[in-house]
Amino acid sequence: MRVVFLIVDGLNLIRRVYAATPVGEPSAHFASALGATVQSLRRALMELSPTHAVVVFDGEEPTWRHRLYAEYKAGRKPMPEELRAGLDRYREAFSKVFVPSVSKPGIEADDVVATLATGVAAHDGKAIILSTDTAFCQLNSESILVRDHFQKRALDGGYVREKFGVRPGELVDLWALAGSGTTNIPGVPGVGVKTAAKLLQEHGNLAGVLEAAAGMAGKLGETLRGNVELARLSQELARLRSNLALGWNLKSFRLPG
Repeated sequence: MRVVFLIVDGLNLIRRVYAATPVGEPSAHFASALGATVQSLRRALMELSPTHAVVVFDGEEPTWRHRLYAEYKAGRKPMPEELRAGLDRYREAFSKVFVPSVSKPGIEADDVVATLATGVAAHDGKAIILSTDTAFCQLNSESILVRDHFQKRALDGGYVREKFGVRPGELVDLWALAGSGTTNIPGVPGVGVKTAAKLLQEHGNLAGVLEAAAGMAGKLGETLRGNVELARLSQELARLRSNLALGWNLKSFRLPG
């Protein structure tokens, strides 16, 4: 039987449901959001029929991206304190529906998700990443699917082309040029998504764009030439790492029955 691995972006699911839950007293709000989140996970299990499942959380310590660029994810709205303090209760609730939670100290959940997904795909399995975070769209392939659980749609190649004007494999280079507001990846100042997509269509990839910038007239060429290192830094920040040594056995994520 082919492995179908449901990989849940834990904080994405939890915070989306928490924000959508009617606000009341903090304890009541938390309890309602917790119950709704577990129901969302149950629904995903029913709809997608995975053979294996896991919920992935960020490690507690700063990651390599923070060490490389101190402003990474700066300015993000902080997690409500009652939610942060109650994350262990979410993990416990997920375990009761037979879905374990994992994290690695100093490693961002995105890189753990990418490593798990590509590992399963490399062994002829299928990975379904449950998240609204478009950073995962760079992983899209026949064996890796990103799913928006709330809109019940696949964030596939068609979605990427419509939203960004490029193919999934070009997203990292797009963000290297245009930056990303959700993670505070800087990109090249003054270059937006449409301009970045056009440059990639004309020159193939980031290396081609930067090479062409040497002979590019006008302000755009000047801007690109003056921000080569910033573009390369942004490319590195945007690219998910998928070769981590996690030390986990797929059998530990197998669902009963």
